[in-house]
Amino acid sequence: MFRHPKVYLFTILIVLISTASPAQERYYPPANADWEQRTPGELGLDASILQQAVDIAMEHENSVERDLRIAILKAFSREPYHEISGPVKERGGPAGIILKDGYVAASWGDIERVDMTFSVTKSYLSTVAGVAVNQGLIRSVDDSVKTYVWDRTFDGDHNSAITWKHLLNQSSDWRGTLFGIEDWGDRPPRGGDIDSWRGRELRKPGTHFKYNDVRVNLLAYSLLHVWREPLPVILREKIMDPIGASRSWRWYGYDQSWTEIDGKRVQSVSGGGHNGGGMFINTLDQARFGLLFARNGQWNGEQLLSEQWIDAARAPSAPNPDYGYMWWTLKGDADWGNVPDHIYYAAGFGGNYIVVDDKNDLVIVTRWIDSSMLGEFVEMVYSALEPE
Repeated sequence: MFRHPKVYLFTILIVLISTASPAQERYYPPANADWEQRTPGELGLDASILQQAVDIAMEHENSVERDLRIAILKAFSREPYHEISGPVKERGGPAGIILKDGYVAASWGDIERVDMTFSVTKSYLSTVAGVAVNQGLIRSVDDSVKTYVWDRTFDGDHNSAITWKHLLNQSSDWRGTLFGIEDWGDRPPRGGDIDSWRGRELRKPGTHFKYNDVRVNLLAYSLLHVWREPLPVILREKIMDPIGASRSWRWYGYDQSWTEIDGKRVQSVSGGGHNGGGMFINTLDQARFGLLFARNGQWNGEQLLSEQWIDAARAPSAPNPDYGYMWWTLKGDADWGNVPDHIYYAAGFGGNYIVVDDKNDLVIVTRWIDSSMLGEFVEMVYSALEPE
């Protein structure tokens, strides 16, 4: 039977589309199941070079003591009145995982061990803020926090000018005491004394970057007032359960960081392990979190976090081009050699990192690496990427 050429063409197109569709689907690791692995070659990676990268991570362990109570007290010993107020856990050895196109290309160490992750916690905290913005609980990051938290925490001409953006990019210079810890006591200048630190000149919010855990914890406290539920519950329901994370992670605050919300006693969590507490989590769950960002907030067809928020979170801030919304960038002075500057990463004390590259669908999680070797390690991973 004769068929018009257009019919044949239409049929061929249908076959091509139906054949191509499965290949275009992105892999997401299912919950409560083994994460699928592929050989480096199948993922466009040079196996021998990738192994060299893994060797760097394994052979250059961070020097902080495995007894993290000792490590914390040593690291922050010059801070006046510093003490451990939250849970601390002895750490494991070097561990990590490299994902390409969602599949496991390489892993090392005990990737199921739950460890402290220190300031990587900040990137989880900013994500909780992102969900609040996406859901309209925070109308704009340029809003004054005082309009949401009116319990005197943001009183005064200086503190009342602080916005959510200032807390997120660590440029608020908030002045005060939170849960018994003074803002000026966190990483004070090398010179000076307690009197000069207390009486320092205040910087206009938004003009000066200062890495400060007290103010990060202030963001957590402020978000608690917005959500009116414990932040670990929000993170679990909105992010960690949807991406199939285990139930082994925990997020802690301090012994004294309890407050009352709607008649219930709730703990305000910390954004790191500076005084103990913070996120305790395994490498596999960190990798899922990183993959969510590499996929621009989408997981299996569900948009858990808007692309607009992720773009804002990884964008260099005016006070510090190396820092966004509690994610680090390569847009400032950082030099990792032959590594593209579009990557961004979460970083924590002791050599804990999540590196995200959405353009190459690449995620790197490394734990307890010597931080001075991080750039060389990541550069080696990129050397393993075979040109397309």
